[in-house]
Amino acid sequence: MMQVLVLGAGQLARMMALAGAPLNITVSAYDVRSHTTVHPVTWQNLNQDLQAAIDVADVVSAEFEHIPTDILEVAEASGKFLPGAKAILAGGDRRIEKKLLDSVAVPNAKHHVVLTQSDLETACEVIGLPLVLKSALDGYDGKGQWRIKSLDDVSASWPEIQTFLNNSQSHQAMVAEEWIGFDREVSIIGARTQDGSVAVYPLTENHHHNGVLSVSLAPAAEGDMQAQAFEAFTRIANALDYVGVLAIELFDVQGKLLVNEIAPRVHNSGHWTQQGAQYCQFENHLRAICDLPLGATDLIQPTAMVNILGQDSLPAEVYAMADVHIHWYAKEKRPGRKVGHINVRAESNALLIEKLTKLQQVLPEEDYPGLSEFLEK
Repeated sequence: MMQVLVLGAGQLARMMALAGAPLNITVSAYDVRSHTTVHPVTWQNLNQDLQAAIDVADVVSAEFEHIPTDILEVAEASGKFLPGAKAILAGGDRRIEKKLLDSVAVPNAKHHVVLTQSDLETACEVIGLPLVLKSALDGYDGKGQWRIKSLDDVSASWPEIQTFLNNSQSHQAMVAEEWIGFDREVSIIGARTQDGSVAVYPLTENHHHNGVLSVSLAPAAEGDMQAQAFEAFTRIANALDYVGVLAIELFDVQGKLLVNEIAPRVHNSGHWTQQGAQYCQFENHLRAICDLPLGATDLIQPTAMVNILGQDSLPAEVYAMADVHIHWYAKEKRPGRKVGHINVRAESNALLIEKLTKLQQVLPEEDYPGLSEFLEK
């Protein structure tokens, strides 16, 4: 039996625990906010502080990248932490992430670090307009972002940006990025083992509503685009000496892929692998960090994932639909909060769209606007 400690006690740790049980891998989770160690499915308090939880674990991993520095240092000092502090820091700080991408020659948007209004004015000159301003730390689901369309926007937006910087944690900054007129967002999910073996899943197309992921669909593309994504994945993973599952979000610009950001963990856009792939991302993450061979990442059938946001129930008709699988996170509902997801599988893309259309017809449209938008495309 292997013991895995996950930093973070949310739904990703929960799904790792569920995937690990058949492999005799026991997963516990350290809640970095309450400083308690729990079972991520039953929520039983295991009465272990961080060091005690690390001591009994064979491997330590993470379900998110915004881990407090003191906790990250303790995990790294144990010698058990995978994928390691270097990878977590790269995923949690856009400045480090951009340096990494440039160092391995992975295409990404032009960028410039911004701390002052003068820096932003320089960015406008160096990058050009329009551009998007993103927080270097703690930015997710569209938070901490401003779009600058003209020089007038610089002076108009700066007081709000300055307030954001002043109210943020120390070492916060903004990163100005070239505005990319992309055709769609896609992501590549893959795993790398301790001996450097790599396996990736098919490219996934993602649709967001108000900055939050609504729908993911696989496969998104084959051939050259899959090859581009694989090349980016291997360059980044090898540079980090990465172990575990890594997600990379990319912009599709007329068939050319630009990396938007990396996530050093299992990822929302990979939830479809639970029903759509031979072995899901959660099992392959555990296999990689526990030094087991990776499971096949081949597609079983075209599959889509629909996020359940801010709801705690579904119409009975959803439960009766064939090839529809529901995953609840045992979380209290709040507006916009991810509380579960629905995976839908079909024999072809055309049949999958038909099933998603039927699903959309029984879901309250006001609660799933992103699904409606995706189907309209």
